[in-house]
Amino acid sequence: MGGAGGDFGGGDPVISGLAKADPIPWYKKPNLRFLYFMLFPTCMGIELTSGFDSQMINALQILDSWKEYFDTPTGSLKGIIAAAYSLGAILSLPLVPIVNDRLGRRWSIALGSIVMIIGAIIQGFSQHVAMYIIARMILGFGIPTCIVSGSALIGELAYPKERPILTSLFNVSYFVGQIIAAGIVFGTNSIASDWGWRIPSLLQICPSLLQLGFVFFIPESPRWLITKDRSQEAHDILQKYHGEMARGEEFVAAEFAQMQAVIRLEYETVSKSSWMDLVRTSGMRKRLLISSMLGLFTQWSGNTLISYFLGDILNMIGYTDTTFIQKINVSIACWSLVCGVTVSLLVTRIRRRVMYMACTISLLLCYISWTVSMERAMVGKAIGKPNNSANIATLFFIYMYSPCYNMGYNALTYTYMVEIWPYAERSRGIAIFQLFGRLASFFTTFVNPIGMKNVGWKYLISYCCWLAFEVCFVYFMFPETMGRTLEELTFMFEGDDLQRQANAAAEKVVNHAEHDTTGFGRRSTNDGKQAGTADVKEHVP
Repeated sequence: MGGAGGDFGGGDPVISGLAKADPIPWYKKPNLRFLYFMLFPTCMGIELTSGFDSQMINALQILDSWKEYFDTPTGSLKGIIAAAYSLGAILSLPLVPIVNDRLGRRWSIALGSIVMIIGAIIQGFSQHVAMYIIARMILGFGIPTCIVSGSALIGELAYPKERPILTSLFNVSYFVGQIIAAGIVFGTNSIASDWGWRIPSLLQICPSLLQLGFVFFIPESPRWLITKDRSQEAHDILQKYHGEMARGEEFVAAEFAQMQAVIRLEYETVSKSSWMDLVRTSGMRKRLLISSMLGLFTQWSGNTLISYFLGDILNMIGYTDTTFIQKINVSIACWSLVCGVTVSLLVTRIRRRVMYMACTISLLLCYISWTVSMERAMVGKAIGKPNNSANIATLFFIYMYSPCYNMGYNALTYTYMVEIWPYAERSRGIAIFQLFGRLASFFTTFVNPIGMKNVGWKYLISYCCWLAFEVCFVYFMFPETMGRTLEELTFMFEGDDLQRQANAAAEKVVNHAEHDTTGFGRRSTNDGKQAGTADVKEHVP
């Protein structure tokens, strides 16, 4: 599993082979093109809220009107204001899989969006700091439901060829949210009244309104429909969006048959629809460990320093002009977006382990360099002789952090989560990832201002040590998942026998079509629907 790369067998990957052989690009398939465009405002736009929130809090702390209204929060109070969003998310996570599995992906997104709309309204009209903190907790309470449902729905609706890119682009909207928030706060910087911070706080409602307005224009997850004995609907969705190819009926029939077989095997072998499933078998415990640590890595790699406390960092090395800091804020968000999109488009070309190893090693080197340059900059400031070279170097490594982080922890996060978890436990698995990520975010956003205030540049050394651990963990524990469909990855930790059984359903359909000399092997669309749904009930518990 570890240093060897985690390759696995389980027979010939039939579905991924058929998808790779399809010469028609997605933009020439009308139904698939419509689906992908609709996924952007509904699912991929979910992280707009998280990006907006992190950048807004970062930027508002620089705003004079915000500091005056809330009496310039410092230390632990400043930390709890930033961390309240993560605290709200932590409180909601036990409910997320229940809502997800009972209501489906779309209604979960709608419900989470409604909660965030309420939170944003209360936030914008807050009368005191306690009300502001509670509003941010409500916002945080709604976001995990949307993230878990949206990331899963993208992976479960996308055509296999484009799935890795789409799930990798899921996190990119985070940077779009950052840019919008940074631009809005920069624009309200000149407003002397309370509306300088109330306007950005109220505008956090916009991403949720977007999701609520468009989410029911996309289909439900076919896998969720199969588990609810709505197999005809599931087959119709696959036929409409995955059947626009030369061997469309054959591909859909094979894909649908494999989904049925895999879901049946999942419920027979790895899932009892309980949280205890996550520790029941060796394979599930491996997934749990990887997801938990990845959640910590995405938030304990030093990114929260830049996302929430950039103003404090720049003040420590002598940059105090609020306009200059706001410009740095906007430019970093734009640079992060460029890096995020670029890396996301490479996920079908570079293996997962290679990207994660490059990410962790480069982050470690970047943070060591950042620590050294910041020490020199702070020493120069302390003795009254500003070290401009060290200041510029610190800024350089802050900018360099973005491409290093994006190589793994942004581009691959949800791609990897969707790939390593089987359908039956996907909601719980991503919820666990979210839980550890939110716990880590709450801890770091609360502790960061305290640590920087008390020990200055030495606080960065703790991140250097943690990043060294990340390099080792990724090398020994992360398996390779590139080049397979979700069903072909389902039993990657359970052994080849189960995977062969799962592949056999698809192979049977393909072999029947290839060897049928009468011409009846390639069924019409209506025949395919009837044949595809005949044995669903015997497969699904």
